[in-house]
Amino acid sequence: MPHGTTTGTWRNWAGNQTARPARVVTPGSAEEIAETVRRAAEQGQRVKAVGSGHSFTAIASAGDAVLVRPDALTAVRSLDREAGTVTVESGLPLSRLNRLLAAAGLSLTNMGDIEVQTVAGATSTGTHGTGRDSGSLAAQIRAVEIVLADGSVRTCSPAEDPELFQGARLGLGALGVVSALTFAVEPAFLLTAHEKPMRFDEVLAGFDDLASGNEHFEFYWFPHTDLCTTKRNNRSAGPAAPLPGFRAWLDDDFLSNTVWEGVCRFGRRFPATIPAIAQVAGRAWSERTYTDTAYKVFTSPRKVRFIEMEYAVPREAATTVLRELKALVERSDWRISFPVEVRVAPADDLWLSTASGRDSVYIAVHLYRGTADSGYFTEVERLMTAHQGRPHWGKLHTRDAEYLAGAYPHFGDFTELRDKVDPGRVFANDYLRRVLGD
Repeated sequence: MPHGTTTGTWRNWAGNQTARPARVVTPGSAEEIAETVRRAAEQGQRVKAVGSGHSFTAIASAGDAVLVRPDALTAVRSLDREAGTVTVESGLPLSRLNRLLAAAGLSLTNMGDIEVQTVAGATSTGTHGTGRDSGSLAAQIRAVEIVLADGSVRTCSPAEDPELFQGARLGLGALGVVSALTFAVEPAFLLTAHEKPMRFDEVLAGFDDLASGNEHFEFYWFPHTDLCTTKRNNRSAGPAAPLPGFRAWLDDDFLSNTVWEGVCRFGRRFPATIPAIAQVAGRAWSERTYTDTAYKVFTSPRKVRFIEMEYAVPREAATTVLRELKALVERSDWRISFPVEVRVAPADDLWLSTASGRDSVYIAVHLYRGTADSGYFTEVERLMTAHQGRPHWGKLHTRDAEYLAGAYPHFGDFTELRDKVDPGRVFANDYLRRVLGD
């Protein structure tokens, strides 16, 4: 038996998803996961694995299933400098992986802007970050160890069971329970971040140059204004020149979290004040440049809780979509306190990657927790789908298998693989039934 078995209510980070699984287990090895899966199958129960709960969708919701928590699966199994790989267990948080790699003089090539997720949770939902040439976390995987519905423990890679590897790198939890991942790593490097306020039309007019001229470009637009803040991250030969401790705390913790939490609460209670608040917030960003270890530049703390929708649209449609989004906000009576986040990614070959087969731009919209939607997400989704948008698997959307089958060229390949490895749908839940079909 797995060494930890409990019951109770599960909630995600944002608090918008809850479940009461039949039981909660914390296996300490792939073999214990396999035992859990076999026992559940014998009893006619489903199995769902969950990471840190940072998805906004119900992708990890266990319902009345057996919930597998990876808290005891956090070991670094091997680090191969010559091959440029690290193999870690599925429950290791990205924050710990980043620090362990840095201590060894190594780094992931690219990552998202938060690091609280487990490695399996982040890759299984398509966490991507922003990058001109470097893809998502899942695109950096070189091998996967996964427990299948029959209780077998399988290792797959481009050379060993390549079909399973194609699906399991970004598998939505639909193929099995990931127990370990092998990532490509490289020597540690520094990034220089240049953050600069710009006007909305100025950013869009120069978007192609900004995205192609920087290794990692992103920007935030403040609704109800024409104000944006841009961030350009590029590799640096050094020396490191991090933000002074007080400035880093003031900007990235106190102002971006403590003060912003208060501002969002005020705006939620008094929505009419939000456009004026947005003007102040947009002008509060000042230009700054600093150089630091890559993961410290890529990631930042996110303490203010929200819900989020994000779509990937074809790169060539991005500026059109953004102009239409701005016009949509301006002609509505919405009051949107959170900025819109825009990032880029190159095409990749992962079957269910939102960048599968096409260069992509990600457009994310947010609402502060407890804020009424009032149609914002609905209308944004209508706009995104009109431009062949693909929803982030871990962020709110209403798309179903019929839509997604037309959006992903390899959707059928994935569902055929699922039929092979989980014909009894041991790992299904309501979310996966909607997005993948029965």
